[in-house]
Amino acid sequence: MTQPDPAPTVYLDHAATTPMVPAAVEAMTAHLREVGNPSSLHASGRRARRVVEESRETIAQALDCRPGEVVFTSGGTESDNLAVKGIYWSRREEDPRRTRVLTTAIEHHAVLDPVRWLGEAAGADVELLPVDDRARLDLDALRASVERDPDSVALISVMWANNEVGTLQPVEEVVAIAGEHGIPVHTDAVQAVGHVPVGFATCGVDALTLTGHKVGGPYGVGALVVRKELALRPLVHGGGQERDIRSGTLDTPAIAGFAAAVELAVKHQPEYAGRVGALRDDLVRRVIEVVPDAHLHGAPLDPRELRRLPGNAHLGFPGCEGDSLLMLLDARGIECSTGSACSAGVPQPSHVLLAMGCDPDQARHSLRFTLGHTTTQADIDAVVEAIGPVVERARAARR
Repeated sequence: MTQPDPAPTVYLDHAATTPMVPAAVEAMTAHLREVGNPSSLHASGRRARRVVEESRETIAQALDCRPGEVVFTSGGTESDNLAVKGIYWSRREEDPRRTRVLTTAIEHHAVLDPVRWLGEAAGADVELLPVDDRARLDLDALRASVERDPDSVALISVMWANNEVGTLQPVEEVVAIAGEHGIPVHTDAVQAVGHVPVGFATCGVDALTLTGHKVGGPYGVGALVVRKELALRPLVHGGGQERDIRSGTLDTPAIAGFAAAVELAVKHQPEYAGRVGALRDDLVRRVIEVVPDAHLHGAPLDPRELRRLPGNAHLGFPGCEGDSLLMLLDARGIECSTGSACSAGVPQPSHVLLAMGCDPDQARHSLRFTLGHTTTQADIDAVVEAIGPVVERARAARR
């Protein structure tokens, strides 16, 4: 007997990873069968090097930077570690007074964890700057912290867009404050590239992180865009590739796919933001109609004002555990995420929501729906149809 086809999965976790776009698949597979180490001097090596350098130029054009400022890495986590540790080590070596690292309390763990490691292992004085109830950096607190002793600040790291609630940060204002004292600024723009306008030269940061699998490219490849004038100590030593900042044989096929995805995402960003933002607004409006006490976390829904990522809908459901909601939706073929972490099987409240002023219970009752280039109106309809019964079951489980 023929089994019916399974229902299609409704995938709304694009902030975790988004499907590869055909252009990236084609660019990557075109080079998988080719031999050639980009560091080799023979013809095969030179062909591979040409692919790498053309990809570097493509990414530079998309991000408004110089090709020589694009340093290829294995992804966002490595790029964040390279920026945070590399800048700190270099700045402190130049002046031992530079021990302070300023960042926000809502950063991704790819920034928070290396910053904390610097505090534990390298003598850094770490300051986590506060945010408001919409997860926007308190600029007055930043200015006060810098001006208290600017000569002691090694670097400032502020993400472009928050990965949980989607709030955009005032990166250019941060750069202006830091620039008064010659302090370098790093931004994790992993969630922002292709979703909102991102320009390296325009915004004035000194280092910027991006990764392939968030923009429709392959896993395991990313970049740190870093000003050539900025001294940066490497994490990895070896063959001296990538300006001696990041040694290791370059993954030519992955870099080609990465560049194709970045180019496409940036080219189509305005129309993408408009389409996905409209779907996101529809999702939020209709979910709150079905579950009246549901509420949105983060900045208001107005993509024109560029306060929030267009594809992010982070919703709280009082009386529920986020993990229960997630699994009940997953059983219906709807995939999303929670902002909370899990330790030894026990849900932990989201550090982002706690920093926004939520209590621990509020910080556990949320779901993050993130839309992307494959999201359709049918996906939104499926969530709206399922959310009422799912919330009822999740609440009943807590009684």
